[in-house]
Amino acid sequence: MLDDVLKHLAALVSFDTRNPPRAIPAEGGLFGYVRAQLPDFHVEVTDHGDGAVSLLAVRGQPRVLLNVHMDTVPDSPAWTADPFTLRVQGDRAIGLGACDIKGAAAGLLAVARSTPGDLALLFSSDEEANDPRCIAAFLARDHGFTDVVVAEPTRCEAVLAHRGISAVRMQFHGAAGHASGAQAMQASALHQAMRWGVRSLEHVDAHAAQEFGGLKGLRFNIGRVEGGIKANVIAPQAEVRFGFRPLPSQSMDELHDQFRGFADAGTDYEETFRGPSLPAGDARDAENRRRDAETLAESLQLPVGGAVDFWTEASLFSQAGLNAIVYGPGDIAQAHTADEWVALEQLQRYADSIQRIVSTSQQ
Repeated sequence: MLDDVLKHLAALVSFDTRNPPRAIPAEGGLFGYVRAQLPDFHVEVTDHGDGAVSLLAVRGQPRVLLNVHMDTVPDSPAWTADPFTLRVQGDRAIGLGACDIKGAAAGLLAVARSTPGDLALLFSSDEEANDPRCIAAFLARDHGFTDVVVAEPTRCEAVLAHRGISAVRMQFHGAAGHASGAQAMQASALHQAMRWGVRSLEHVDAHAAQEFGGLKGLRFNIGRVEGGIKANVIAPQAEVRFGFRPLPSQSMDELHDQFRGFADAGTDYEETFRGPSLPAGDARDAENRRRDAETLAESLQLPVGGAVDFWTEASLFSQAGLNAIVYGPGDIAQAHTADEWVALEQLQRYADSIQRIVSTSQQ
């Protein structure tokens, strides 16, 4: 089985699916290859525009949907060899997307070709762009599924919970003038931004004791601050980009209200991206939904791991009412790195588990 997985992985890695620029064709290319590997499936390829493409393949009447994204992050100059050529060295398979998460896609194709049984596969291509058109379009249709397993690098352990994510752009407005004036303390847009930052950081510290499923506290990062002209000019404008990652039990809307409230009146506040937590929902039912996900993992005989800090599209399925878990080969520590790699043992373990699930569907 591992030889077949590596054959498919070499082919998948060879296709340039970097996102950005997300120049992924619906015909030919990677999706043409995937379609050719699934001759006994009913296959639908959908072009959602701007390089966002999805492929839904169904054989029989499967109960569980398996999802994997095919886009990758861009490579970097730190790569020591061609990122689009798979290298197998020792116990590792090295290539762009090998860990995140074409290794899982290769395992799914190997099992689909070798093992008869009911199987539903959804390949998507927009996870790395904060523009989830593929999943949104699938969820908008009458798909008929209640359970989904989303592939991400989880070391072949079922993840039942992870943080949400939100990104925000703020624009602070001041009044230009000479910095010697007493009004500089209040008129400077940069001073406003700094005061907002201090209040926000103190607020985040106050959440340190909150916990859900092994995750603790609120994750927060001020990623970019721009503004001002020079040291002796009061800054008329300042822009702050920040993000936060709440626990499943924390209300994202309430957190936005709080962060917005720390700014002076007239400050522009725009959320540029939101991804819900897993499980999605309010604090009252998050634990119940986590237990439902645990039941799903146990029914598929998948070992349950701890909650994770990184975000996945499993939360989009959960938000739509599906029972969702995250499960895939590889370690997130190798994702998005130069010379990205996945352990051969992980590829084998993942393929074996999927083969068992498909074989069980025939009984």
